[in-house]
Amino acid sequence: MAVEIQILTPNQVDDFSDLIKIFVTVFEWDNFSHPTKTHLQKLLNNESFIVIVAMENHRLVGGLTVHVIHRYDTEKPSAYIYDVAVLPEYQRKGIGKLLILTLNDYCEKNGFSEAYVQAESDDQQAVNFYRTTQITNELRATHFTYSYDKLKEKND
Repeated sequence: MAVEIQILTPNQVDDFSDLIKIFVTVFEWDNFSHPTKTHLQKLLNNESFIVIVAMENHRLVGGLTVHVIHRYDTEKPSAYIYDVAVLPEYQRKGIGKLLILTLNDYCEKNGFSEAYVQAESDDQQAVNFYRTTQITNELRATHFTYSYDKLKEKND
């Protein structure tokens, strides 16, 4: 299985739309109103929003969305992972971890202080997934943090 990971550019609105369809499927969103292409284009043009997708044979099979948070307590931004999903038939093949790894690499290279994600404590599948990634901290609220300085020290 050759999976290609890429960060979407503003001209890839159709791929972003396809990712949202995956979110709808995986998260079982009922009565979801798909956003307009104009809105998706606006998000992709926003430097404080990142979309990373996984493709296999030119088919989008998963991805994640990230909100960049500019903080007052540091000049380095944080990345808040908003949604992560992989089509059911592609789950448990390392694609989710590859998406997180790609985000971590991007954030480290671009001077972010951390990336974090929250999962509902009773969503055991999500909690178990994030625990298999290189987290540096898990709060009682099941809040996962990726601190790039700590990951670098851990890998050295």
